Amino acid sequence: MTFAPRRAGLLTALLAAALTATACAPQTSSDSSSGKDQKDGTLRVWLFQEVGNKPKEKVADSVVADFEKAHQGTKVAIEYIPVETRAQRVKAAFNDPASAPDVMEFGNTDTAGYVHDGGLLDVTADFADWSEAKDSDPTAKQSVTVDGKVYGVPFYVGVRALYYRTDIFRELGLKAPRSMAELATTARKIRAAEPGLYGLVVGGAYTYGAMPFVWANGGELATGKGGSYASAIDSADARKGIKAYTGLFGDDNCPAAKCAGMGGNDTVTAFAAGKAGMAIGGDFSHAAVEAGKVKGEYAVVPLPGVASGSVAPAFAGGNNIGVLKSTSHRTLAVDLMERLAAKKTQSAMFDAMGFLPTFTDVRDRIAAKHPYVKPFADTLAAGTKFVPASPAWSQIDSSLVLPTMLQEVVSGKKDVEKASADAARKMNDAFGSAG
Repeated sequence: MTFAPRRAGLLTALLAAALTATACAPQTSSDSSSGKDQKDGTLRVWLFQEVGNKPKEKVADSVVADFEKAHQGTKVAIEYIPVETRAQRVKAAFNDPASAPDVMEFGNTDTAGYVHDGGLLDVTADFADWSEAKDSDPTAKQSVTVDGKVYGVPFYVGVRALYYRTDIFRELGLKAPRSMAELATTARKIRAAEPGLYGLVVGGAYTYGAMPFVWANGGELATGKGGSYASAIDSADARKGIKAYTGLFGDDNCPAAKCAGMGGNDTVTAFAAGKAGMAIGGDFSHAAVEAGKVKGEYAVVPLPGVASGSVAPAFAGGNNIGVLKSTSHRTLAVDLMERLAAKKTQSAMFDAMGFLPTFTDVRDRIAAKHPYVKPFADTLAAGTKFVPASPAWSQIDSSLVLPTMLQEVVSGKKDVEKASADAARKMNDAFGSAG
């Protein structure tokens, strides 16, 4: 994910705690493929290049300065790599340790694939010994866990909630929907009263917008773990969720001809431009909405679930920081990893970039200070979901299995039963080939 930059700054109240918590790491090198654990020299780091990257660089440079001061004789060289081409860069690094970084930022959906490729260091014991780890959000920890072992630390998390137009709701005498049924009804009321608006703008290519409907109805993407995942997208409960989401496409809300091809960014752009009464957007969408025509005329609440007053489980996106298995600086690399993802750093990254912290206590303090964060924090607190921790997920995602399923239903080419059965078969083929 990328975010519009915010004013950089550090929450100094956390400084002393962060320095203490990240001061040491286990003195072991037995699980590094290099067999080395050098205590000096240069450590290489890859972080993702963001839109407006300078604030992120400022925070990272502060971490590096503290690290180099704590470890005399060390230097840290950070390279910012494009998110779009990370797959090629990371694959090359795994195949050629000489060109690989010691520490790396990666998307949380990439974890299982990178572990399968043998590229990430098992830091289970280090994570358990890290004093700050106890405050990690459970789903964030799940995103660095594969078959019970930990392969990094959470860096930031992103979730989606329901944006709605306060001016439109006031004009039509509407209240924020408290259930998925009310959500659909409210969307159609808006469309009927304001034909020029989408009621709830949805997208046929918006996988992470559709997933909460599946989960809220008791469905799952897949069941199992490790190499034994099986698709569950064709279960009765999952099909209820698919029907609930695809039922929002039509002339009475979001016409299929215009909405079937939309992705998440498209829906947020439409809402920000004043073309929709509601949209499912992330905490990372805040800056874009603020910069749009609806500034000052919108609010955000958690996306409602099936039962009135419940919250639909959201996908917990975000990024992690890990150590490569090929590092020759195991102890130093683990310490640097923890410093880059420490409470102090995550607080600073929120100030700089809007990245939502993965520590529950830090997130609560930020939500109290910045009201717009609260619905996203509440969504996280209500319980989130994650994609299967399988190396097959990247293949499933890149081959557009779920968007294709949604678009087949929306276009009328297949009914939910047929489309979901075909999607399940494709998912199972991927799970089987992943080994």
